[in-house]
Amino acid sequence: MISANNVTLRLGKKALFEDVNIKFTEGSCYGLIGANGAGKSTFLKILSGELEPTNGDVVITPGQRLSFLKQDHFQYDNFTVLDTVIMGNQKLYDIMKEKDAIYAKEDFTDEDGIRASELEAEFAEMDGWNAEADAATLLNGLGISTEEHASYMKDLQGALKVKILLAQALFGSPDILLLDEPTNHLDLDAIAWLEEFLINFNNTVIVVSHDRYFLNKVCTHTADIDYGKIQLYAGNYDFWYESSQLLIRQMKEANKKKEEKIKELQEFISRFSANASKSKQATSRKRALEKIQLDEIRPSSRKYPYIDFRPGREIGNEVLTVDHISKTIDGVRVLDQVSFIMGHDDKIAFVGSNEFAKTTLFKILAGEMEPDEGSYKWGVTTSQSYFPKDNTEIFNNDLAITDWLTQFSEIKDATYVRGFLGRMLFAGDDGMKKMKVLSGGEKVRVLLSRMMIEGSNVLIFDEPTDHLDMEAITALNNGMIKFPGTILFACRDHQVVQTTANRIIEFMPDGTIIDKVTTYDEYLDSDEMARKRQVYSMSESDAADN
Repeated sequence: MISANNVTLRLGKKALFEDVNIKFTEGSCYGLIGANGAGKSTFLKILSGELEPTNGDVVITPGQRLSFLKQDHFQYDNFTVLDTVIMGNQKLYDIMKEKDAIYAKEDFTDEDGIRASELEAEFAEMDGWNAEADAATLLNGLGISTEEHASYMKDLQGALKVKILLAQALFGSPDILLLDEPTNHLDLDAIAWLEEFLINFNNTVIVVSHDRYFLNKVCTHTADIDYGKIQLYAGNYDFWYESSQLLIRQMKEANKKKEEKIKELQEFISRFSANASKSKQATSRKRALEKIQLDEIRPSSRKYPYIDFRPGREIGNEVLTVDHISKTIDGVRVLDQVSFIMGHDDKIAFVGSNEFAKTTLFKILAGEMEPDEGSYKWGVTTSQSYFPKDNTEIFNNDLAITDWLTQFSEIKDATYVRGFLGRMLFAGDDGMKKMKVLSGGEKVRVLLSRMMIEGSNVLIFDEPTDHLDMEAITALNNGMIKFPGTILFACRDHQVVQTTANRIIEFMPDGTIIDKVTTYDEYLDSDEMARKRQVYSMSESDAADN
């Protein structure tokens, strides 16, 4: 168990948290939610001991081990992948290394033998003989192939490091597990594996995530941070939402009844206060009036942008034909004879762990890259807007947001353009911010503003939910659902994929595709897809053995 007792954290004059009291118990998974800047990650750091509160304290049951998902991708560069995961249980790792160092001695003494015996006993008690196998199981579950387990962290890409650090946090069944955005940079298959892991995890979990489906799947409780307080709800994210909205409605209804009673009392007092025969009744009602207190209903600190993609013209029947496109990059066959035809009602989600293949296809369709073989053709009635995964070059300029966005508007009027920025929560002088100084979330909101102002009837999204808070993701999800045109997109948010797509195309490891008209959940449950994945899994296993 872990609890926060009267925790207050002040940053200068501002109190981020004020007298927070909350207890997290064993066997429960808590989703820690709140608007951007509410202090979710900060509160996890307080719980982990990385950050000291101004007042109050954090209490952990004696003897329990806490594990915290780290975000420092370079800390373990000089260690192998397997060692990095086992270091999730630092005590076990230290015993392993001390034991190995003793056995490596040339002048092995009696004292060394005694110490080695003590370490062996402790090692066995901590189930150390299964440590490497357990670590390998976690890595394989997250999509890290066995052949990469002996690699050094410094030789791996950032996305793989994220998975390895997650495996480190999960290793050794910690008593208390703190996870800050664990689904970041995970593909949908890895997220599904993590969901099952946490559902079957018997200890305490506290997780921060912007993935609503993930929170609904794994959380037994929801801890909502708003205005420096934390309110605990029994239930997942959807239950929290319904409960919080119901509470607000009930408070408003109660206040309405109180206001009606206040009005009734005031009218009686005004009418009969000067009447001698009614003076006692008027005095009684004054006392009753003084006792009535309206409930304070503070609006949530959450802010929802308004995302509405409106195409400038209706799309025709011929939208997109992709004919045997292939692409090799740095000697790797990224796309292999990819073909499909897109209809005017299609909203296609591109899924699978081969993220490079998705990005490469989108770049080709957006005209930013040429295929080695094959061709594609857009319909004459189509116009396309593209949301790239890597937007570094777009924002590497000195233009103000309003000036940059005006380039994509048929109406060259600053007030008109600022209207789109206002929908995306850029208020007042925010439109004069320079493009190159924007945060990750601001960049995404600017690109979505551009897509709205362009009025295209085909939208291409490559991971648009990265850097967005839950409120913005919800707004984007609703905008994609309502959009009357066609969409091609890749997204790690399960709920966005499930509620938006009516067709799934999965990229397999060799660059080929599986194409099926279905929802995402139906696709995942498909026996045919399970068999095809098994075939690929077996072929990869055979290749590794050879």
